[in-house]
Amino acid sequence: MTKKTIAQPPEKFTGIKETEIPKSAVGFKAVLSALTHIKEEVGIIKGIGLLAKLNQKEGFDCPGCAWPDPDEKRAFLAEYCENGAKAVAEEATKNRVSPLFFATHSITELGHLSDFELGKKGRLTHPMYLREGAKHYEEIQWEDAFNLIGKTLNNLNSPDEAVFYTSGRTSNEAAYLYQLFVRQFGTNNLPDCSNMCHESSGSALTETLGIGKGSVTLDDFKHADLVIVIGQNPGTNHPRMLTALGETKKNGGKIISINPLPEVGLKNFIDPQNPLKWLGSGVDLSDLFLQVKINGDVALLKVILMLLNKKEKENPGSVFDHEFIEQKTQGFDAFIADLEKQNLQNLIMQTGLDQSEIEKAAEMIANPKKIIVCWAMGLTQHKNAVDNIREIVNLLLLKGSIGKQGAGTCPVRGHSNVQGDRTMGIWEKPSKQFLNALDSHFEFKSPRKHGLDVIDSIEAMHAKKASFFLGMGGNFISATPDTEFTATALRNCDLTVHISTKINRSHLIHGKEALILPCLGRTEKDIQVSGEQFVSVENSMGVVSKSVGHLDPLSDYLKSETAIVAGIANATLLESKVNWTAMSDNYDMIRDAIEATIPGFDNFNKRVRIDGGFYLPNNARENDFSRTYTTKANFTINETSDIVLEKNQFLMMTIRTHDQYNTTIYGLNDRYRGVLNERRVIFMNPQDMEMSGLQKHDTVDLVSHFEGQERHAKQFIVIPYSIPRQCTATYFPETNVLVPLQSKARISNTPTSKTVVISVHKRK
Repeated sequence: MTKKTIAQPPEKFTGIKETEIPKSAVGFKAVLSALTHIKEEVGIIKGIGLLAKLNQKEGFDCPGCAWPDPDEKRAFLAEYCENGAKAVAEEATKNRVSPLFFATHSITELGHLSDFELGKKGRLTHPMYLREGAKHYEEIQWEDAFNLIGKTLNNLNSPDEAVFYTSGRTSNEAAYLYQLFVRQFGTNNLPDCSNMCHESSGSALTETLGIGKGSVTLDDFKHADLVIVIGQNPGTNHPRMLTALGETKKNGGKIISINPLPEVGLKNFIDPQNPLKWLGSGVDLSDLFLQVKINGDVALLKVILMLLNKKEKENPGSVFDHEFIEQKTQGFDAFIADLEKQNLQNLIMQTGLDQSEIEKAAEMIANPKKIIVCWAMGLTQHKNAVDNIREIVNLLLLKGSIGKQGAGTCPVRGHSNVQGDRTMGIWEKPSKQFLNALDSHFEFKSPRKHGLDVIDSIEAMHAKKASFFLGMGGNFISATPDTEFTATALRNCDLTVHISTKINRSHLIHGKEALILPCLGRTEKDIQVSGEQFVSVENSMGVVSKSVGHLDPLSDYLKSETAIVAGIANATLLESKVNWTAMSDNYDMIRDAIEATIPGFDNFNKRVRIDGGFYLPNNARENDFSRTYTTKANFTINETSDIVLEKNQFLMMTIRTHDQYNTTIYGLNDRYRGVLNERRVIFMNPQDMEMSGLQKHDTVDLVSHFEGQERHAKQFIVIPYSIPRQCTATYFPETNVLVPLQSKARISNTPTSKTVVISVHKRK
């Protein structure tokens, strides 16, 4: 197999074009873009009918991001975003990847296609099998596929030699049945996509507040005095969030945005749900933008905290909420003592900002009592990522801005139901309480040894300590760091299995044998023996609701994820007491089991059928921090970045384009950054370009540096951009090859995809 199946530069560029960066996000252009994708993939009449069901109470949940839907009235027009419409278009596409397609195209031939080209081939229609040494996938019967998996698993020396990965799109019902099967098989090797994104948030929030989820609701944005958006680009990654920020502004609140790149969506927003406003000037969102250096966030927050502490000393009781601090928190004195040891000017240098800019932020934060802080991967993918989140919590604790209306933590989750999967037990480090509940209800002894997360799983497969990989959704090779290393790891496996809706690059980077098992999408009806089923999902604010497909399945050979898990379980666990078939025939039985084993799901089958669903318990939202190790909310002492760049080195962060969601590439344009028709670009500060002897559109090679190791990515086009000195940005997955697997966050073990040390070399 050639390395071309992994990630190689194109033989020629597609013809880059640049346009003026727009002044506003969303609006009519977003609607037009969404309809264009719908027309091309689905057809306009069918597509509009489908969009009318998207994120509606009797419809289906968006397969894109996990941003919540309004609790009450929902907009008939566009209760979804541009990328949500693109996700639906991709899933409901007219294009098919059939057995004939695989017979016609070899693995090597498909490997020459880009991720964008692969995705456009369409939906998978049949289960497919790749024999050892074969060049083409061939059709396989479902029963034979299940038996192959069961035989392979039962021939392992230990259950811990198997890795069971989960992507966020998986429903609650499928995720619960999946983890139950894996634990009955005998392992906790349940890595998931959270390991690569918000694991740092979960680690920090659990330690400080007693729950690894955010505390706010969508309604809180209407009542906030101040919203801080840090390390996040909602205009591209969570466009519906802009509506919530618009509500904050409408009700008199202020917004501070903090990011190395200026993002259009945080400047101005035109409401797509109101056609009367499409031609207007929109809503100005950010009152202050701080263009912090990559990984300068802890330093920035410390400076703000020092300035607030100074104000509090000058006028006691005017800035800090001492009643909240005394009654609800632990560690305040040690935190203040450490803060007062810090060197203000050294911290300011790490931010790349002027002191006057930070002072403006401190002024805006000093008086408000109701503050929400939102963040995403811009904070969670650093060596000190957990420190980033804990420092946010420190700020909120000082202000008493947790556990009250209009205030709290808001980690903005990426993939739909990624939070729900974790609630269902998709985690390599399950609690004893959860395992005890499983054991009692299902009458078996679950394993207690912690399993492998994503990084550990890759290392185990690379070292040939694990030889079986099953991916429940997702595109593992394109989502993970250190592409070449990860590819070798997957190829070391005896069998790789992917449960997917569409063909992707992970199907081309396979073990000795490989299976592709096609599943139903969110948009499709799920008909089982007991009748039509629905599934449930949990959004990023802890609301569990139902999702009902409306399209006929595109192929008679598709199975639901739940039915696939049951088929694998039946073929593997020959003496299990669980009636896997009955549970996959009637999802109410799965929900009954969830109710019996997971707190917060009382009367699950009844409450999930109520329009809009229900909120799960959230102790931080209720101002209860008794679940922490101190039984109070915890102040913490956190570390700034320890990265020291050598001469001609830069920090690189990986980002998405506007035509992308996670690893799915919808198109080649990044409209909000003015870059069209090309993805292999590097955004650089113009002064850095001049110092490096580079000009606009020069072609360069990138080299990452970590502990004496070098990794290479060739042929990138230089784009001058507004970004701090010594900072650069590139798109993933193209530059995942540069992210060292061993470079990971303390505590959370998350890959440091936002702090990669690189050098840039002009091609001759």
